Amino acid sequence: MICAKVARYSERVHHEERLKTPLIQMGEKGDDNFVPISWENALGEIAERFIKDASSYGAESVWPYYYGGTMGYFQRDGINRLRHIMKYSGMDKTICASIVQSGWTAGVGASIGTSPYEMSESDLIILWGTNAVSTQVNVMHHISKARKKRGARLIVIDPYENQSAIVADQYLCINPGTDGALALTIMNVLLRENKIDRNFLLEFTDYNDEVEKIISQKNLTWGEQITGIPAREIEKLAIEYAETERAFIRLGYGFSRHRNGAAAVHSVSCLPSITGKWLKNGGGALLSNYDIYHLDRTLIEGLKERDKKIRNLDMSQIGRILNNFNLELKNGPPVKSMLIQNTNPMVVAPEHNLVRSGFSRKDLFVCVHDQFLTETAKLANIVLPATTFFEHDDFYVGGGHSYLQFGPKIIEPIAESKSNHEVICELGNLLSPGHPGFQMSLEKLIEETLLISGYPTLSEFKKLKWVNCQPQKKISNFDSGFFTKDKKFHFQPNWRDIGPTGNLMNNYPDHLDIIDRITKDFPFKLVTAPARSFLNSTFTEIKSSRNREEKPRVLIHPLAAKRYNIIDGQIIKIGNKRGEVVIHSKFFDGLKENVLVVESLWPNEYFISGKGINVLTSADPVPPNGGAAFHDTSVWIKPI
Repeated sequence: MICAKVARYSERVHHEERLKTPLIQMGEKGDDNFVPISWENALGEIAERFIKDASSYGAESVWPYYYGGTMGYFQRDGINRLRHIMKYSGMDKTICASIVQSGWTAGVGASIGTSPYEMSESDLIILWGTNAVSTQVNVMHHISKARKKRGARLIVIDPYENQSAIVADQYLCINPGTDGALALTIMNVLLRENKIDRNFLLEFTDYNDEVEKIISQKNLTWGEQITGIPAREIEKLAIEYAETERAFIRLGYGFSRHRNGAAAVHSVSCLPSITGKWLKNGGGALLSNYDIYHLDRTLIEGLKERDKKIRNLDMSQIGRILNNFNLELKNGPPVKSMLIQNTNPMVVAPEHNLVRSGFSRKDLFVCVHDQFLTETAKLANIVLPATTFFEHDDFYVGGGHSYLQFGPKIIEPIAESKSNHEVICELGNLLSPGHPGFQMSLEKLIEETLLISGYPTLSEFKKLKWVNCQPQKKISNFDSGFFTKDKKFHFQPNWRDIGPTGNLMNNYPDHLDIIDRITKDFPFKLVTAPARSFLNSTFTEIKSSRNREEKPRVLIHPLAAKRYNIIDGQIIKIGNKRGEVVIHSKFFDGLKENVLVVESLWPNEYFISGKGINVLTSADPVPPNGGAAFHDTSVWIKPI
């Protein structure tokens, strides 16, 4: 199965704008005055600057920065080997999964859940905060099987009527950031109707009278007021969920991208526990399966070289960090040099105005290793051409399936492109000549890692293609206990043990009312949902993908537009304290009147003012472990 985005990948691999040779900026940053340079000279320049800055300001002034543009273990995470060996600043990977993982593991204890394949055996499937039609084609495959085989009903819970909501049997339009309140109200109905599984609660959870008292207070009137979903619809959902033994909740990342996101995810994960549905075939819930894979990362990331005293900088706060905010710098030295792989923070990071000013610093040296001259690369001093996954070997996993997969190189690298592994080793050998961490070939690194991880050899993987890592049913349905220390699901997690700002959270299922509020000055909530044809900023280079999305637009309810004398297609401004964005409007009645949706991520250059939607989003860290609340943004609108 291939989604609509990746189906066009050949266009990306052979795109005329692929970087083909290393480049060096000969003018001021942003001048687009790049000229070719040899690999030897480029790496020499980078090494010289890293050594100089480490000597002058300390090794922590160098900050390797990366994320998931390359998804394989060996090519993506090898940058950490360079980081740890050279004692450069660490990085908290908060921009995507830290919030949702904190919320899920608070109750379950690990990133594991009901087997994804059990969805095909379900009678009721709830997609909660995920647009699977656009982003998880594998999920829709299981849902389609359940609907054909068992007549399963599909319910979608989301702030706007996306493609998944359109194909659902029922769609519940929820106010952004109120998912925890909906989960609590459902539990209140279950308690009232005596539809909770007290035997399961007693044996498998820490449920007690204190939790029950809290749930008993979250009635339908309270839930309707907060979520915007009529009480009768919440009650109907709760009863249907309780009375359907094979009820499966597929959680997405979307509803975690709020200031209360971790609390909301935890509250939703309480539903299969209060009903005992984990033990039912076709029942339970799944967020991600990432902890079923046991690939040892010691060699990949150089973990034996890691010094835990070295600061970790929050990648979501890159704008504040590059503008020398002392708190975000952890009272350490300024960042003077960066190596960036697999990400495009000039588009994807929050607080774009700060990000832009930070990258524009004349004293900041930046090397970007990428496949295209991205907006981040345009503000770099040196740009290196990178391979795509078709051009190098790697191993891949997925949170929505159970296979550790070998992805072999299919074609030779385009022009002078080099893989991440090659760049890390060649640069590392200039910075620390002869260090064993930079001597191992990719094949040797893979072989050694598979061996210590207890997996088949590389030659065996080349024949097998993949290994199914799905655990036994008694593990994935928690019949043998959860992954917490006491083997019980935690209705009362100690958030302080989960993250450094856990003290801001309550140790019970909670709505946690800390979201960005709608006010007279900021009367709309903005959701920056993913566009169907883009994957963050990837695929925006492809003309057919851009043509499908047409242009950046804000979805606005016609009644809200009428109050502001806005007509369909009119250019308007959206703004808040962080800045403003100029964009075309599009009438859409599949959302609340006080909600706006901009499907992204469009590059900044495609917005009328040259500044994209992340001008408006905040980098305030979400408790307990940080993360960006991309969907938790209050704004105003103005017609132009």
